[in-house]
Amino acid sequence: MTRLKEHYETTIKPALMKELAYKNPFQVPRLEKIIINMGLGSAMQDNRKAQTVLEELALIAGQKPVLTKAKKSVAQFKLREGMNVGVKVTLRQARMFEFLDRLVTIAMPRIRDFRGISPKSFDGRGNYSLGIKEHIIFPEINYDKVDAIRGMDITLVTTAKTDQEALALLKGFNLPFTGQQQ
Repeated sequence: MTRLKEHYETTIKPALMKELAYKNPFQVPRLEKIIINMGLGSAMQDNRKAQTVLEELALIAGQKPVLTKAKKSVAQFKLREGMNVGVKVTLRQARMFEFLDRLVTIAMPRIRDFRGISPKSFDGRGNYSLGIKEHIIFPEINYDKVDAIRGMDITLVTTAKTDQEALALLKGFNLPFTGQQQ
């Protein structure tokens, strides 16, 4: 069992049961999956650049990502149906907890001028999304071999019914939220 999963079972789950007044331990919200998405940007036309984006995301996530393709053609963006537009990976179970642990303890402290993440980025159903401007904050990426700095979107999908439940859960995982919103 990973360190963060064990922390969830022994510390976060009992605290949430008490805080949110649950009678059954299966009512307690849990982290279901983490989705990481990177857009290709200018690498759409060049297959070699797209391959390096795939490899970099595989290093970060510890799992092979998939290419996402355009569903519609958009002339203004010089985009045709079926073109590669991004890469994404969905993490579950042990890999999800390992990634979240690395994100909170190693990657986020390496962000320049970091003051915490916004507690307003919930979707209304207990899922949280955050954007990272530089993928080089992860220690797996060799800074000298990077051709371009790319951003990524990270979505934390929980089983929480409300944003308040999800906020309490993610605070338990030590995500550095700005301010003390309840």
